[in-house]
Amino acid sequence: MKKMLLAATALIAATAFAGSASATTEFAGGTISYNVSATSDYVFRGFTQTDGDPAIQGGVDYSHGLFYVGGWASNVDFADYELDLYAGMKPTYKDFTFDLGAIYYNYNDEDLDSTELKAAVSHPLYKGTIGAAYFHNVDFDDTNYYEINASYPLTSKLSVSGALGEQESAGFKYTTGNIGLTYAITPVFAIDGRFSDTNIPEDSSEAAKSRFIVSVKAAF
Repeated sequence: MKKMLLAATALIAATAFAGSASATTEFAGGTISYNVSATSDYVFRGFTQTDGDPAIQGGVDYSHGLFYVGGWASNVDFADYELDLYAGMKPTYKDFTFDLGAIYYNYNDEDLDSTELKAAVSHPLYKGTIGAAYFHNVDFDDTNYYEINASYPLTSKLSVSGALGEQESAGFKYTTGNIGLTYAITPVFAIDGRFSDTNIPEDSSEAAKSRFIVSVKAAF
């Protein structure tokens, strides 16, 4: 609980900074946006990255027409930090939106740093959205991730979303999924409660066990 209170305090401070920094969101004909969050556990594709502990996370994005570039950072338990740098383009065709890009994961460790290529598509589904994504790691060329995802608004403030994916690496495959509810407290702040699980037996990997995650998020 003490760690979560510290995380919440840090989020408030980061939000105050981001709010002042985002007074002007237009830059060089494009748009700059910011996001910060405090989460009870940083889970990535079914595996905790913080050994079950809280994380403070934040990022900044710039978009101009079809193109975007951005960065995002979080604390992790196996390195000093995680810094993700990404860029891509989002063309559209009729009701389909595509996302073609690359993500560089930096941990200040050559054994951990890697780059993924991303290809994704989404389509409206009634009032919600359904999509699919594929990621290929160019540094570990036998590593791929496939996902289907969906989101749907239940009310003007409450929405449900989830994803089902398969990760494969060096001949090892596992399935992971998550489902949760997001409540928009204000147009800026939201709280998310999410259940995450994999088909990996808990006695073989504590890091991949089922868990419930609570996150407070702010986007500007």
